[in-house]
Amino acid sequence: MVSQTVTIKNPTGLHLRPAGILCKEALHYHSSVRFRFKNETANAKSVLSVLGACVKSGDEITLICDGPDEEQALADIVTLIESGLGE
Repeated sequence: MVSQTVTIKNPTGLHLRPAGILCKEALHYHSSVRFRFKNETANAKSVLSVLGACVKSGDEITLICDGPDEEQALADIVTLIESGLGE
């Protein structure tokens, strides 16, 4: 299991479009991809779970990847979030 804390940089937070981009990327990996925000854990492979976390711009989340390709999943998803998730 690997984890890393990252700050959401896109100005609108994790609304539908960036949540979909995050989920689409997470689905590429065999590892489980989750994130922790305000003592809640969300499944990054589920758009509803990501939206339900209500993550806003400037919030910090801790990504947690566990599985055979966990390190690659974590690195790629952190890069995607730091790039603004397409916004």
